[in-house]
Amino acid sequence: MACSLILKKRISTTLAKAKALQRFIEPLLTKSKTSSTHSRRIVFSYLQNKSAVVDIFLTVAPQILERPGGYTRIIKTGFRLGDGSEMALIELVDFNPWYTKKK
Repeated sequence: MACSLILKKRISTTLAKAKALQRFIEPLLTKSKTSSTHSRRIVFSYLQNKSAVVDIFLTVAPQILERPGGYTRIIKTGFRLGDGSEMALIELVDFNPWYTKKK
């Protein structure tokens, strides 16, 4: 799920999974700010996906360099029809054109 969030920048899931994903992905995004071999290996050990690691270091990390934290946003979207579980949209903050300011 973390790889999907990095590659697509926004995914829809249940609220519980979104909160767990947010706790998992935030330290990886902090680690990706320093582009060293060691940090790349640590991020790869968690993600196990080369394309996600390349994307996090080439596209995501330059966008979040000046941000001190809070790289993801959870937006509640309602309840699922089948079982009534609460759904949410989790996204990377700097990649939503409607919420970010134009510089």
